[in-house]
Amino acid sequence: MEKIEKSDAEWKAQLTREQYRVTRRHGTEPPYTSPLNVEKAAGTYRCVCCGADLFSSADKFDSGTGWPSFTKPLSPDAVTERTDRSLFLIKRTEIRCARCDAHLGHVFPDGPEPTGLRYCMNGAALDFEEATR
Repeated sequence: MEKIEKSDAEWKAQLTREQYRVTRRHGTEPPYTSPLNVEKAAGTYRCVCCGADLFSSADKFDSGTGWPSFTKPLSPDAVTERTDRSLFLIKRTEIRCARCDAHLGHVFPDGPEPTGLRYCMNGAALDFEEATR
């Protein structure tokens, strides 16, 4: 996969203020604010920055947390993981887009089977393309 790199000014010009804050400044949107949290259609969730395919609606579930949640990424190399210690002493695993390094959210070990994982993503970091029939 070819890496995408842009200057800060290029990202600011391309993204909305909220998308930029979340994806490039590692922000978190308020819970229950993204329409993607309640999206039920079949389709693919893509990176809002570079368009990379990240998650399938088949792996989405209602976690009750207020953010779109998935049991796994579309492919193992679609995302990367980094240790995040930004919340004081709490160690979390940050999820980023493997193609453009956009901050997407975090993964937690409290999801449903079959993976037991909850990829808790910011809706502001995702675009959704509904599947065609």
